[in-house]
Amino acid sequence: MDLQAFADGFDMMTCIMSVRKFPDGSYGDIRIVTGNAAYIRSYEHTPDDMPDLPSRKFVPNQPYTDYIEKDLNFEDYCYRAAVLKQPLHGYVHPERFDVWFNMFFLPVQCEDPDDPDVAYCTYSMEIKPAADTNLMSNLSPEITQNVLRTCIKLRGAANFQQAMDDVIRDIRELCGAAHCCILLTDIPKRQCSVLSESFLEDSGMQSMNHFLDEYFFDIASSWMNTIAGSSCLIVQNEADFEVLKDRNPRWYASLRGANVDSVVLFPLKCGHEVLGYIWALNFDTTQTVQIKETLELTTFFIGSEIANHQLLARLRTLSSIDMLTGVFSRNEMNNRVDLLAASMDTSVHSLAAIFADLNGLKRTNDTEGHFAGDLMLKNAAITLQRIFYGCEIYRAGGDEFFVLAVNMPESEIASRVQQLRSYSSTAGNVSLAVGWSMAEDSSKIREILRSADEKMYADKEAFYARFPELKR
Repeated sequence: MDLQAFADGFDMMTCIMSVRKFPDGSYGDIRIVTGNAAYIRSYEHTPDDMPDLPSRKFVPNQPYTDYIEKDLNFEDYCYRAAVLKQPLHGYVHPERFDVWFNMFFLPVQCEDPDDPDVAYCTYSMEIKPAADTNLMSNLSPEITQNVLRTCIKLRGAANFQQAMDDVIRDIRELCGAAHCCILLTDIPKRQCSVLSESFLEDSGMQSMNHFLDEYFFDIASSWMNTIAGSSCLIVQNEADFEVLKDRNPRWYASLRGANVDSVVLFPLKCGHEVLGYIWALNFDTTQTVQIKETLELTTFFIGSEIANHQLLARLRTLSSIDMLTGVFSRNEMNNRVDLLAASMDTSVHSLAAIFADLNGLKRTNDTEGHFAGDLMLKNAAITLQRIFYGCEIYRAGGDEFFVLAVNMPESEIASRVQQLRSYSSTAGNVSLAVGWSMAEDSSKIREILRSADEKMYADKEAFYARFPELKR
């Protein structure tokens, strides 16, 4: 067969790949035998904003790694198409390129009488600058059903954690894996955390929490380099493990030490930000193509859902935490009071309300500036956190703080209030006017709030009677 003429018969960018096959089912060299004009032009006239390629000059019948970095996923598809005679389609966004590739692999019924151990396939591609939703959804009915099931669980659940637990269990079962996990990474804090994981019964696998010591982040942060510019990492045989050993010997040793025989690893992203990773260990390698195609789309939705959940968590933090002092905000205080007033927190058997108002804040703001006033507020919050440890502390207003003590003996509360009074009367410390009141019925929260507030203002008037110069 004239392979050049065969390649030239395609309008798309197309090349002919050769794969050397071995009797044990493994493969050796994978080469680009030839390509049509459009394919060759894609190498020799690469746009300046594309990553540098190992070579910008096409030479027939050279190893494909002369043109792109070694890619286990690409090799697996070439092997399946050329040797196993499976037509394949892929739509991926490799990390090394800021574009999407619509790829087709077709078997070529061609045998070289001089070298019968070489098999051939075509590799055709379209380059898309952005994700095409029509191509992303162009999947088999079975894969579409699996992805749709994940989307419904993610969007339909009221409990985010429960939804993630359900999804990770489904993915483990789909992969036929012994263990499946979603691991989140916090780059500024250099920390990893397990969002969800699922085990095959009697798998003998340990929870990832067992491995999350102070050094594990270094391993997790190396995974993007180990993926090496591809869309994911799939290790399914000893040859793949040798590649992994060369790229990441520390992680290789960790996996082998945990009796891992195969692994599929996908980054979870939102835009260009890596939120974490999802992986399956000891998966069913006979289903590699289906697993890869399913997870490539499923991880897109999981990453988006995690990003939305984290954004909402940050917004809740902004609404519940006073940004200046770090204690709970007025909004959070109102929500807590409403909950107590409705007697919805059955764990409350007694409660005390303590109001503390900062003395002299207006004078400090007027004479020394708001920076000095803000420092007073921060120091007041630190003082309250130190004395009323184990209690809920809120910034109720401009210079006013509210402390809620739940199920604490009256003698203990009185002792802590006295500590605050003693601290406030010491020269050089922030001065706080204090009032407090108790009840054994949480529905009386508003009554004790009024009582504590009145006592605090009486204490404040007494302070200014002694130090009238600080009132203004």
